[in-house]
Order: sequence, then C-alpha cells, then structure tokens
Amino acid sequence: MAVSWGDFQAIIQLSAGLNVAILSFVDISIPAIKERRRVFSKARQELEIYRKNPHKVTTEDKAAHAGAVGEIDRQLFDLWRETSDFETVEDSMIKTTGVFGFIGAIVSISLLWYSGLHYDDPIRTSGELLTLLSFLSLAAAFFINFITAFKAAHYTKRCNDLRQQMRQKL
Repeated sequence: MAVSWGDFQAIIQLSAGLNVAILSFVDISIPAIKERRRVFSKARQELEIYRKNPHKVTTEDKAAHAGAVGEIDRQLFDLWRETSDFETVEDSMIKTTGVFGFIGAIVSISLLWYSGLHYDDPIRTSGELLTLLSFLSLAAAFFINFITAFKAAHYTKRCNDLRQQMRQKL
C-alpha cells in the first residue's frame, strides 16, 4: 500500500512549524555573543584602570607594573584579534540561520499546501525527499547556532581567565 500525502501531512505540518521556529534559533547564540562582547569591553576597562594604578610610588614599582600591564595588554590584544575574525563568522552564521529558516519555511509550507490539494494521492520519493530537506534546514540552523554559542562561550571563558590573571598580577 502506497503512503498518501494525507498520511504524510502530519510530518509536513511538523516541518512547517519547526522551520518557522528556526528564526528564533538565534536566541541560542545571541546571549553568548552579547556576553562575549560585554566581557571583552569590561576587560579593556579594567586594564585601563590597572594601567593608571596610583598606588605605585617608586620608579621600580611603576616600571614593573607597566611591564605586567603591557604583557596582559598583549595577551588581550591577541585574544581580541582572534575573536574579531570570529565576529564576522558570527554575523554570517546568524544571517545563514535566517536563510535556512526562510528556505525551509518556503519548502515546508509549499509541501503543506500541496499535500492539502493532493491529500489522497500517493506520495512519491521526491515528496519524501523534499520533506527530509526541510528538516535538514532545521538541523543545519540548530547546529550553526549551537557551534556559534559554543565558540563565543569559549572566547568568553578565555577573556575571563585573562581578567582573573589581571586581578592576580596587577
């Protein structure tokens, strides 16, 4: 017995609903991205406070302190350079999520409409593959945002480690 479009319609409805929900997937990565940017800004502010430390009185203390600040500054700059490259990737990944969501929603809503018109007709392999494709866009968007959030959290942790090092050394 062949499977009809009507039998397959619940799966298509699920695909349509989830693909429209893809647009909210950026909520997975946006908080991590914002936190990374906030932590870097905070680290830069803290470094400037340490740079102007008024408690260093002797020339030797000031020179040692300036050297330690310079070392942390270089590490922070290197980390910033690493993350600035990632920032363009973040932005493109968020845009890609929107593209996947839009394409997946168009495909799944079109399939939903088609399945309503051909409810009792048997579904062909191409219909099943198109439905699978609409679920793949969902998986790709989730994966992209999960990886983006993971990388942003990794950079945030490294920056926080640097801030802790600042507190200990300076």
